[in-house]
Amino acid sequence: QVQLVESGGGLVQGGGSLRLSCAASGRTFSSYAMGWFRQAPGKEREFEAGLSRNGGSTYYADSVKGRFTISGDNAKNTVYLEMNNLKPEDTAVYYCAADRDRRGSIVVVTIGEYDYWGQGTQVTVSS
Repeated sequence: QVQLVESGGGLVQGGGSLRLSCAASGRTFSSYAMGWFRQAPGKEREFEAGLSRNGGSTYYADSVKGRFTISGDNAKNTVYLEMNNLKPEDTAVYYCAADRDRRGSIVVVTIGEYDYWGQGTQVTVSS
């Protein structure tokens, strides 16, 4: 079992950048496929970015493609979400998640397939 803790959220002006971190403990994150989701007020939680278990593949939602980058640091057992050119519509609680079943280069995009979740970190983008 893995425990996930997000950090790095905050208030930023439109056009600015933030880097979210997801620290894994209990097991190394390289034992899982990883993903970042977000949930805006009154909306469902949605997939934004994913990293395959072997670290070789990434996938992004259209809404963040070209602006967000997911990456992992095995030495720090941490997954990151680099967010650039932020927009007010990016305002949400951001969650990282881990899937224990998918192997190799598969990126998991379906929320129901993730097994472990962090508590979330708030990102607010002002106009």
